Amino acid sequence: MKKIGIIGAGAAGMTAAIFAAEAGALPVLIEKNDRLGKKLMITGKGRCNVTNDSDVNTHIENIPTNPRFMYTALNSFTPADTMSFFESLGVPLKTERGGRVFPQSDKAADICGALKRRLHRLNVDILHERAEHILTRDGCVYAVRTNAGIHEFDAVILATGGASYPLTGSTGDGYKMAAELGHTIITPKPSLVPVEVAEKWVSELMGLTLKNVMLTVCEEQSQKEVFCEQGELLFTHFGLSGPLVLSASSHMKGLPSKRYLMKIDLKPALDYQTLDHRLQSDFAKYQNRDFVNALGDLLPVKLIPAVIRQSGIDSRKKVNVITREERHKLLDTLKGFTLTAARFRPIDEAIITSGGVKTSEISPKTLESKLVNGLYFAGEVIDVDAYTGGFNLQIAFSTAHLAATSAAAELASK
Repeated sequence: MKKIGIIGAGAAGMTAAIFAAEAGALPVLIEKNDRLGKKLMITGKGRCNVTNDSDVNTHIENIPTNPRFMYTALNSFTPADTMSFFESLGVPLKTERGGRVFPQSDKAADICGALKRRLHRLNVDILHERAEHILTRDGCVYAVRTNAGIHEFDAVILATGGASYPLTGSTGDGYKMAAELGHTIITPKPSLVPVEVAEKWVSELMGLTLKNVMLTVCEEQSQKEVFCEQGELLFTHFGLSGPLVLSASSHMKGLPSKRYLMKIDLKPALDYQTLDHRLQSDFAKYQNRDFVNALGDLLPVKLIPAVIRQSGIDSRKKVNVITREERHKLLDTLKGFTLTAARFRPIDEAIITSGGVKTSEISPKTLESKLVNGLYFAGEVIDVDAYTGGFNLQIAFSTAHLAATSAAAELASK
């Protein structure tokens, strides 16, 4: 039986080992951590958004980096296949807003546990060693050198992940091993990452979560809109985080050299006129109070000073003497509370990495290297990334399936 070495036991590595074993090969997982699926355990805030319940074309539309490269992989193992796969492993799933699919238990541990049990039933060999070099002879892979010795293989799948969340083991080892074999590495940078803002006073809002707000991001100079979506965001000591902001970060190409304005519509359910009527009603109710004490029905207490600051209205001004012009300034602020993006947070705070092994050097039909025979790639180590919503884990599962079945089929033909 032909042996396939799989470096990395994350989402892509574990599933690649399962698919390789089911295809009749003998997979060996090489993982430097003492536990498998360490990063998988913290995805989706510990809930694990396994895929998105939508068709392949929708997935392609949600991949900003090298989407065409993913056609074969996604069609070989579709989002529906992923859902069937996990349910066949005994994990009931549910679909939430935006097609996001989670285990019914809301526990990433159930996804991880199911994969581990399947690996065990298939008798997959697991080596808890650090892979250091992939060895070749006459342009073909023949072994992996680890900190414990040399292990010979008929093929190798590199599934080491990117450079985000380094404490889980994603420290960019795969880039180094691929580069040693002549592969071009597109410089890794953070994607799906919190954003620091220029306004220092934002620290006053730390810990405040806003739900059902609309975030619009536009280039400051051209005013070109690059992102607009409704959802949830979180204020931090440095700026903004939360699902909306992580999604927006993928669209903010060129930060920090390009400047982006992040405009929050605090009341997207109310149009300008309806909100104006609401304001006038509140102002009539609190007409004898200071302005700062008249917005409690409309906004979270923590947000009121920041909104007043941006509106330019004196906080101690009596409500009954606020002018129509001032009220309109407040409306503009409520419908477009604006912060200036300064920079992304460091890559170790990113959910995923953008960049990696150059896709033009990998066959999209098999995921085999075009430079080294018997070397395959799966998951985040490839220069492909997607928006939030389960699309990135689907990339991991689809590429793992294509790489594993391609490697097994190629070895069986020899």
